[in-house]
Amino acid sequence: MTLRKGLAAAISRLTAANVPSPRLNAELLLMFTLGCDRAYLYAYPERKLSTDDQSRYDQALSEREHGVPTQYITGHQEFWGMDFIVTPAVLIPRPETEHVIETVLERVRVERAPSPADSLRILDVGTGSGCIALALAKELPSAEIHATEISTAALEIARANAARLQLEACVQFHCTDLLQGLELGAFDFVVSNPPYVGESEEDQVQLEVRKHEPHNAVFAGATGLEVIERLIPQAHESLKPGGWLVMEISGTVAERVRGLLTEWNEVEITNDLQGIPRVASARIA
Repeated sequence: MTLRKGLAAAISRLTAANVPSPRLNAELLLMFTLGCDRAYLYAYPERKLSTDDQSRYDQALSEREHGVPTQYITGHQEFWGMDFIVTPAVLIPRPETEHVIETVLERVRVERAPSPADSLRILDVGTGSGCIALALAKELPSAEIHATEISTAALEIARANAARLQLEACVQFHCTDLLQGLELGAFDFVVSNPPYVGESEEDQVQLEVRKHEPHNAVFAGATGLEVIERLIPQAHESLKPGGWLVMEISGTVAERVRGLLTEWNEVEITNDLQGIPRVASARIA
């Protein structure tokens, strides 16, 4: 079978299985199978797929048909222009989380933070794959960045990503629950993408997310606020005077999060590109 025919058959197969974006998924899985880029797929459409190629491609397509996210099949996801290793131990980094990075960088740009830029101390809570901490390390190389994670399996992935991206010297990782054990009054920014989906919303979450991504990284509890309710007071204790809390949220919890920040200053809810409330930021006095 030629590459062209194999790709066409895969697109039809994924379409029949109601997989979202079937062409993109078919292309990504074929690129993964062959170890090539998208340009190669279309530059050599008459290339013959070997029996081994076809077998491995079929296996990848079968997994995708059964709901396994493409990122877990390939083991990779792009975020902030960097390639991250991902496994079922970590939440798959998503484009909307980049708004957290943008918000922090904007605060630094406008104010150069409460202290000089070269003495910035940033804490990423619940780092998962390490995507937020490592993106900030890339953009703020002189900052001192810490990252916490309660899952030892996730922490291994974060450390591996730091090593692959040659940023292991830029981030200090801590295995702990939220900010437990971290220095008080020490940070200019506390950032986080905490779980914020309520168990009552489970049927509104994509099936593949419910089945394959780490439950505790998606669902916070009955209301969706359980982790955020713990995070906010702990962040308040860990920030320097004038420090910022920046966290990802959803439209479902946005106003309730605003209500939890009544004792904070300069509370702002930022929408994503679809107009959905996505980032809450607030400053302590």
